[in-house]
Amino acid sequence: MLEHGGNLQQAVQQYGRPLTDWLDVSTGINPQHYPIPALAPALFQRLPPATDTLHAAARTYYGCQHVLACAGSQAALQLLPTLRAPCRVTMPRTMYQEHAHAWQRAEHQVQFFEQTPDSDTLNQSDVLLVCNPNNPTGHVYHPDTLLDWHAQLAARGGWLVVDEAFMDSTPQHSLASHTGQAGLWVLRSLGKFFGLAGLRVGFLLGEPTALAQVESLLGPWTITGPSQMIASQALADHDWQQLMRGHLPAQSRQLAQVLSQHGLKPAGGTDLFQYVLHPASRELQQALAKEGIWTRYFESPSALRFGLPPANEWSRLAQALRHVTQQLSNSQP
Repeated sequence: MLEHGGNLQQAVQQYGRPLTDWLDVSTGINPQHYPIPALAPALFQRLPPATDTLHAAARTYYGCQHVLACAGSQAALQLLPTLRAPCRVTMPRTMYQEHAHAWQRAEHQVQFFEQTPDSDTLNQSDVLLVCNPNNPTGHVYHPDTLLDWHAQLAARGGWLVVDEAFMDSTPQHSLASHTGQAGLWVLRSLGKFFGLAGLRVGFLLGEPTALAQVESLLGPWTITGPSQMIASQALADHDWQQLMRGHLPAQSRQLAQVLSQHGLKPAGGTDLFQYVLHPASRELQQALAKEGIWTRYFESPSALRFGLPPANEWSRLAQALRHVTQQLSNSQP
């Protein structure tokens, strides 16, 4: 299993600090989650219903015609590589690691580019996969560019796969409304923007015949009844969504400012996290952990990702950053 943000139990064991005494900014999950409504006990006693209501809410929210709910976009991510015979798959070198892992495990030939594929790379690819915005760099691919790549790939039976897990606060960049065409897949998640990672609700958007194939592989009851109810309500709550689309960019700018004030100017980010390149990122992560701050470490390139802290934890984060960066500065020759 690859290392991910949110692995707080690892930090608890490693540093001996109780779980309740941590500030976890290792994920890109919105700390102001969608409010959980009261749930009838019967929801937990019955088998999950058909996903018709959830799918209707998702089609309206994403502006698409064809959608399939799954147990987090991770479930769809792991299935897509099994739908093709081994082929040439291309993706950014710095990206959510589960994609490369899934395609390699299915015996595809995976190659990497730094940020944008050149024409030779594109011509030699059967599948092109990107995160948009990219996780963890925050790079955004313009929809027109992606649609051009899709047209080139689809003309020879290829695929474009776009993971839009962090797209919700910038829907104008989404390819969701273009799905339904052969060879175009979009992954969406309720875990990040809605802050509901524990529900395990995600969506695969694509061509209907191909979606039916995925559905048959997933089998029945992939989304629990309580998760369906909460997700349907969240997707339909336009007022809450608009509120977050106002709040999150401001909070992300505040996070970038706090980091910059302590010599950690972000190299990129989204409305839910900031990405900091640093030559001593491992030492920085360890020093922050001793202060009870858990971050996401990346080995290559050496970097840390900082998610948004809860409203009452900004001062704690700033104080820890001040202490730790002073320590690292004093320890250098």
